[in-house]
Amino acid sequence: MTNLEIADALDRVADLLQVERENPFKVRAFRRAARTVEGHQVPMERMLAEGGDPTTLPGVGKEIAASIRELVATGRLARLETLAAGAPPSLLELTRLPGLGPKRARQLWDTLGIATLAELEAAATAGKLATVPGFGETTEKRLLTALAEKRAVGRRILLPAAEVILADLLPHLRAVPGVSRAEAAGSYRRRFETVGDVDVVVASTEPPRAIAAFTGWHRSARVEGAGDTRATIVLRRGVQVDLRVVPPESFGAAWIYLTGSKAHNVALRARAVERGWRLSEWGLFAGRDGKGGTLAGATEEDVYAALELAWVPPELREDTGELEAAAAGALPALVRLDQIRGDLQMHTTWSDGRAELEAMVAACAARGHEYCAITDHGPGLPVVQGLDGSAIRAQHREVEAVRARHTGIRVLHALEVDVMEDGTLPLTDDELRPLDLVLAAIHTRLKLPREEQTRRLLRALDHPRVAILAHPTARRLGMRPSIDADWDAILAKAAARGIAVEANASPERLDLDGASLRRARELGCRVVVSTDAHRVRELDNLRWGVDQARRGWLTAGDVLNTLPLDELLAALRVPR
Repeated sequence: MTNLEIADALDRVADLLQVERENPFKVRAFRRAARTVEGHQVPMERMLAEGGDPTTLPGVGKEIAASIRELVATGRLARLETLAAGAPPSLLELTRLPGLGPKRARQLWDTLGIATLAELEAAATAGKLATVPGFGETTEKRLLTALAEKRAVGRRILLPAAEVILADLLPHLRAVPGVSRAEAAGSYRRRFETVGDVDVVVASTEPPRAIAAFTGWHRSARVEGAGDTRATIVLRRGVQVDLRVVPPESFGAAWIYLTGSKAHNVALRARAVERGWRLSEWGLFAGRDGKGGTLAGATEEDVYAALELAWVPPELREDTGELEAAAAGALPALVRLDQIRGDLQMHTTWSDGRAELEAMVAACAARGHEYCAITDHGPGLPVVQGLDGSAIRAQHREVEAVRARHTGIRVLHALEVDVMEDGTLPLTDDELRPLDLVLAAIHTRLKLPREEQTRRLLRALDHPRVAILAHPTARRLGMRPSIDADWDAILAKAAARGIAVEANASPERLDLDGASLRRARELGCRVVVSTDAHRVRELDNLRWGVDQARRGWLTAGDVLNTLPLDELLAALRVPR
């Protein structure tokens, strides 16, 4: 069992203990132990096999050490199973709604027997929540809005969830006799923010074998349909996966077709028609009826070249000018992950992170970063114990000590500071003085009218210490929409003030979206790509942020953290 799996199990114990209203110190103990295990460089399995004692790790007492041993030995945890049996598993789904944490979810279960999202919606619609102490009409309306927003997303899943499916399915299909290629397509390949149906295209000389392997895949819950060249299955969690099988000579055309977008494909077919040709998933053919011979089809590059176009990166295939740029040889050289030199937002146990400060720095160094910024929360965010002036000074001392021990990476002491409703920051200039970098972000009062929200952000951008506007729209995919504001005015102001906007790489945020990042580029506003990591493994999310930047047509020159640190700080409004 990996350290990550052990940490997840300990975190789930903490969640269920909180639902059961256990002693908060015990809840925190399991959470801290989870952070320790997750950030520990040596696998627990190896540590125990070599006679190591988990109680030597920070925050791991005898009780939790016994849980770790049980997980390593059996792959299960009896305490976790007992806790799960005492509360409906669906109750955890309720806790993920904004404004409804474990304690309040348990309160609804105890008073009204609500254990599912459907039961919550029915009770809120009937006005029953207002009878529960601590709830009221305002809370009832807010929860109904959150439920409606969640339903609007439907069954779409986040990119990492789609990747987990594909990481299992694609090797399975590639091992089938007759299959020469098996690739992901659809919105996942375009790196759209969420994925509805997972699309896969296969090149095979024996389609029946590929179809049989697909429909017989171990993760399939049911087969929705299967024919000679296509099939659809539904997984146990309700995700639909579609397969298309084509001969190798048609693979490129099929990959273009199944990748989309629909608008991009329509524009490509129109370009073929203009030349008297026919384009389909089977290839590009001469003659409007497609009977004049094959012009291209085996590779994407062949199809685009036959249409006198440069190959278009999948992230740009939205019919927003990419074909015109491809025809003119003017497609941008999109930013790459290997060009990012450092991560400029992450959190530690000083606020709501789940790894110690030094563990995050060491993990950044291990990933080859030249620099990183520790950006714990400042005061003003109700659900997080943010850092005030004295805590900032105390953390600064720890940052300096960590710098001395990790000379191969430059560590910035920064802070993510909440923007108050009036646009001010809840810290004085003296309190901000020890910091190398200040990030401003909105976390509260998300429903302010457009004009008020715009004024709020514009005033925050006037603050002399703000260098980065973090996750600007405050959206959380599938949970809450973007705040309503005049983004042209905000991005233009940021550009004028030399303030960068963030392409937040958390798969739950991906904020700004691709279209907004492209608009930022047009307005001269620079961008930073950062993870907003709260644990070590989330540092690997940087690639999702780079994908989002590519959807925004950004080059390395548009992304500030492709620069060496001294040039980055010079480009930002950072006191020297």
